[in-house]
Amino acid sequence: MTSIGIIGAGNIGQAFAAALAKNGIRATLSNSRGPDSLKEAVAALGPTIEAGTREEAAAKDIVLVAVNWSKLPAALAGLPDFGGRIVIDANNPIEAPLFRPAELSGRASSEIFAGLVPGARVVKAFNHLQPHLLSGNPQAEGGKRVLFYSGDDARAKAAVGALVDRLGFFGIDLGPLAVGARLVQFPGGPLPALNLVRFG
Repeated sequence: MTSIGIIGAGNIGQAFAAALAKNGIRATLSNSRGPDSLKEAVAALGPTIEAGTREEAAAKDIVLVAVNWSKLPAALAGLPDFGGRIVIDANNPIEAPLFRPAELSGRASSEIFAGLVPGARVVKAFNHLQPHLLSGNPQAEGGKRVLFYSGDDARAKAAVGALVDRLGFFGIDLGPLAVGARLVQFPGGPLPALNLVRFG
């Protein structure tokens, strides 16, 4: 059974954990303040979600990272090489309260993210839906809510695509990071915040 870790317990991290919990999938949720600070959150999410350290979450087979953009370097600093494991980039280069775009010098945010997770097979996913749509019923409108993903490693994308399917969403592969990550990047891409549903 594939193990899942989550680094970042904000809106997206907890929405992803909630989607996993609804499908009986085990995961370890972590943040910068330590497992004790997550006791209430994991109790509300259900028995398949446990609180752990950042290092414990980062050691899983699939690791989703959802952290405020400016805090990403600190959140990932000092972790061991990922050794070919899958890391899902669920981040957007923007932050409250001002929502000013971060300066990326022409690069896609996933390119910058990939440099912070040495040895990882990076897949961009779970960043473009609003948290309540990610944690909600993906078939509430009668079809399947669309969830985009992209990456440069075919096997890593297939694994994330299988997870997307298991969660009840309709996954669409947008191709390599250089293309797909830009399409779902917020701000700048045309696809974030769209609630698209596939029927039939």
